[in-house]
Amino acid sequence: MAEGGTAQQTTEAGPAFAFDKLKRVPSYRMLAEAVTLQILDGRLRAGDPLPTEAQLCEAFGVNRSTVREAVRVLEEASLLRRETSRRFVISHPSNADLGVQFERMVLLQEISFQELWETVRAVGPAMARLAAERATDAQFDALEAHLALLQQAVEERASLVEINMAFDDMVARMSGNRALLLAHETMWRQMYPRYQAAVFDHVPAASKRMLESRRALLAALRRRDADEAEQCTIRHIVDFKRGYELALKQVADAPAAPAARPKAARKKA
Repeated sequence: MAEGGTAQQTTEAGPAFAFDKLKRVPSYRMLAEAVTLQILDGRLRAGDPLPTEAQLCEAFGVNRSTVREAVRVLEEASLLRRETSRRFVISHPSNADLGVQFERMVLLQEISFQELWETVRAVGPAMARLAAERATDAQFDALEAHLALLQQAVEERASLVEINMAFDDMVARMSGNRALLLAHETMWRQMYPRYQAAVFDHVPAASKRMLESRRALLAALRRRDADEAEQCTIRHIVDFKRGYELALKQVADAPAAPAARPKAARKKA
């Protein structure tokens, strides 16, 4: 019977029991999971050296190839950092690392723009509200300086995606909430740039509307008006969705480029 199927024992009165067959977990995955649990428990902390291959082989009763596969899995998960060819230390995945993993899951599960937008619609206003309540005057000054750079980029018709995203990053950090910051960096930071590029490229009024929205948000934050900061962010996110839908329509309505004519064959003399 194939692995993972159902095993049955039959009697004259019918099946006495039915159980799913146990799935075999590769040894290297069991080893990787054991190390992961120690990291989560705090017994292994960032910067701690990973035991040597020989020590892991002895502790788990496995061979070196199993240990190396487990190390590869942990390294890919950003739970290990290679310091030398033979020495690894424990590390924690950064928000950017988690963002890349999240983006892959979004693509694999075919999560739609609407689903992503609904999530950002929930997270963004909460960050703005907390930023109004918690940010320091120095952070407000830094955000105002960045707004000046954003205005300059709009006037010079420079690329706006990264500098606009940096404004959102600053507001997220001003919230002082690491869980919201993580949600921002895994969802908004990883996925929104591609959508913003479409809006800025195909909707001429988008850059000026974005700049006005940023000015309104900064003013609300300066006044420490949490309600208005929240509403500014909601309006900005809703306006962004409208811009994206308009960009898609313009792309769909654009006339197709004429096909290139084949070159005429030269006549033989």
